[in-house]
Amino acid sequence: MRVKLNGVLKVRKKLASGRTTTYYYAWRGGPRLEGSPGSREFHKSYFAAHEKPIVKPAVEVLNSIFDAFLISSDYTQLADRTQKDYKKHLVHIRAEFGDLPVAALEDRRTRGEFLAWRDRVGQASQRTADYRFSILARIIAWALDRGLVTANPCKRPGRLYRGSRAEFIWREAEEASFYAKAPEHLHLALKLAIWTGQRQGDLIELLWSAYTGTHIRVAQNKTKSKSGKRTLKRVLIPVGAPLKASLDALKGKYEAEGKPLPETILVTMRGTAWTSDGFRTSWRKGCAKAGVAGLTFHDLRGTVVTRLAIAGASVPQIATITGHSLRDVEAILDAHYLLRDGAMANSAIALLETKEPA
Repeated sequence: MRVKLNGVLKVRKKLASGRTTTYYYAWRGGPRLEGSPGSREFHKSYFAAHEKPIVKPAVEVLNSIFDAFLISSDYTQLADRTQKDYKKHLVHIRAEFGDLPVAALEDRRTRGEFLAWRDRVGQASQRTADYRFSILARIIAWALDRGLVTANPCKRPGRLYRGSRAEFIWREAEEASFYAKAPEHLHLALKLAIWTGQRQGDLIELLWSAYTGTHIRVAQNKTKSKSGKRTLKRVLIPVGAPLKASLDALKGKYEAEGKPLPETILVTMRGTAWTSDGFRTSWRKGCAKAGVAGLTFHDLRGTVVTRLAIAGASVPQIATITGHSLRDVEAILDAHYLLRDGAMANSAIALLETKEPA
């Protein structure tokens, strides 16, 4: 027998692939229902949603939309760092538009007001302006999907910041200087990054149990480009000889001193696991001490892609190690790094010379 569920909101949405799908919500502005209509999973999620106190925002000004977004699964499923960034920038967005009536979103002039605000913020930092505008657009798009607003004047605004990190590659000189002058407890972090191509967040969370002696298993905390929701991608990386020597030596040191292995491979000077903020601060100070200017930890990821390409690795081989998509590897090689990399040009000419007839 089919049971009629009152208040269910049906929303059709066009996906990035071009396919159209339908989402169902327990009520307008409520949580999304799981499963297909009529299924046990669908009914279960409907009744579970209605067991909780129903908090429907008084949708009058944008602050009510912001509050509703912060208790939604679209926000709570974001990575911790992303949540923190959203809250920090929402303070500024609220100060500017928190008391803006929701009805004003239907006025075409509102888009101009939003863009003028972005331009003002961009006078100090174009990247910050783009990021704040993207947060505002994301929240209004979320509200539009749930019927809380009737228009989104933030669609497709373009970007102010057009910079690239084309020349920001760690060369051998910077690497050597870091090993020579930066604090010793940061050296392994550099070596892990150089030999795995992984993100900072994944490396500071890397467990000793992920090291098999020949490979490292990494569960990458990736984020989707549009939703920002956390997803996992598992990568199995062969351990190069220099990295293996460092890891085995460190394990041997713990054993010789009769100390148990810490849970994470990378630890602070006190032997404790890193926090994200703590590592970034220490890394920045380490770079300053080593005289490494204008380079970030994230630049090591592109550096690995470049070094692997120069060594002759194919795009699929590089993607297998770093966890990038094939398209991302090609984009990095084509647009961001190799255009100005003399070593790649030298390697290409050397290959051509070997093919020349005697």
